[in-house]
Amino acid sequence: MTFSPNNLAEYSLEIIKEPVPAKKVMLARRLGSMWRAGEISPGGLAPDYPYPDLPGRPDKPELRSLRDMPRRRTGSKNGLIALVHSLAHIELNAIDMAFDLLACFGNTSLPRDFFDGALKVGLEEADHFEMINQDLETLGARYGDLPAHGGLWDAVMTTRHDLLARLAIVPLVLEARGLDVSPAMIERVKVSGEDHVVKTMQQIYRDEITHVAFGAKWFKYLCQDQNIAPETTFHSLVEEHFRGLLKPPFNIQARTSAGLPEAYYIRPD
Repeated sequence: MTFSPNNLAEYSLEIIKEPVPAKKVMLARRLGSMWRAGEISPGGLAPDYPYPDLPGRPDKPELRSLRDMPRRRTGSKNGLIALVHSLAHIELNAIDMAFDLLACFGNTSLPRDFFDGALKVGLEEADHFEMINQDLETLGARYGDLPAHGGLWDAVMTTRHDLLARLAIVPLVLEARGLDVSPAMIERVKVSGEDHVVKTMQQIYRDEITHVAFGAKWFKYLCQDQNIAPETTFHSLVEEHFRGLLKPPFNIQARTSAGLPEAYYIRPD
């Protein structure tokens, strides 16, 4: 049977399934243009629409568990390449995670503003991958040259049927953690003199604040709609779906700017 995508969810799934990163970026931008032109509408997946367990990926990089990933210092050229390669891998996964939100929850009755915001996140993740991939090539390397962490998709698989859980774990835990670690990482990279990498990382950092803000806005919206307390609901979902603890230090200024109160991540003793 041949499947032809005809709504936002189905097109999003085609982006996820695409194994070539450059084509994945191209498809994301094409969908963005179609959405803005009113050529495609929200909608869910048909029951028989094939949904893969994993996103499409090129043959390389080799995927490993986090404990098997080599440790490198950013002070050396090889260490910087390793850092930029890891960021490229994170951003490639971020494209799929953003469009999986639309694929899984395209049939919700949320306002159009939700779909506008989710698509904006996906398009910015595509921009991020392209920028950081160009930085990697400027450094004399290519995406796939080094092994990469294979567990980033777990957050999607464990929250595929629960929009509140997805918003809690992806933007409000994983992306918020990016806000915590990015400023110090950027300062370390400045020492290398590779200003193009610094510029890209600063742009990603600014955009990630808006991504966390998207998650915070719609998490609160859904909690209010269901008449449940956002803070306690958030902690319950994190305990159920996230492996590990929310560990300081926290970038309180950036998190607050994104609309994420301290009560979400700092529990009173």
